[in-house]
Amino acid sequence: MKSDQFVEHIPRLRRYARALCSDRYAADDLVQDTLERALNKLHLWKPDSDMRAWLFSIMHSVFVNQWRSPRREVEVNMAEQPEVIVPATPFDRIELAEVEQALLGISAEQREVLLLVAVEQMSYADTAKALAIPIGTVMSRLSRARASVRARLSPQPDIALVADTRDGQGTVRPRL
Repeated sequence: MKSDQFVEHIPRLRRYARALCSDRYAADDLVQDTLERALNKLHLWKPDSDMRAWLFSIMHSVFVNQWRSPRREVEVNMAEQPEVIVPATPFDRIELAEVEQALLGISAEQREVLLLVAVEQMSYADTAKALAIPIGTVMSRLSRARASVRARLSPQPDIALVADTRDGQGTVRPRL
C-alpha cells in the first residue's frame, strides 16, 4: 500500500470538510490534518477494507477533536487566492446560500450523516463505521436531517387556508 492512494480520495475529503466547516481554509486544514494522521496511522489500515470509509472516520475524529479545542484564526492574503473559473449566476449563489443555511441549521450529527450518505454516497454501513455509531442511528439521523433540511428549504406560507365544510358550501377561510 502506497500513500499516493490517498490522492484519489482528496476531492471527496475536501467536499465533506467544506460542508462540515463551512469555511474553505478551515476545510483545507482539516483535510491536511486528516491526511497527516492517516499517513502516521497507515499501519492500522486493513488492506481488505474500504480506504474511503477509513479516511472519513479519521476526518470525523479530527473534526470532533478540533471542534472541542479553541478555534485558531488564520490570516489570509486574498491576492494569493485563485480565480473562479466559471462564475455562478446570482440565482445559483442564492440557492447555494439557502442550502448552506439549511445545512448549518441542523445539528452537526445530522449534518455529518446527511453529507456522507447523500453527497459522498456512502452506504449506511460505511457511514456507521466512519462515525462509530450504530446503523440504526445513521438511519434515524438521516431521516431527521432530510426532514429538517426539506422543511427549511420549502416556502412557509404565512396563513394556512382550511376548508370549512360546516356550512356545506366548502368555504375556504384562513386558519389563524
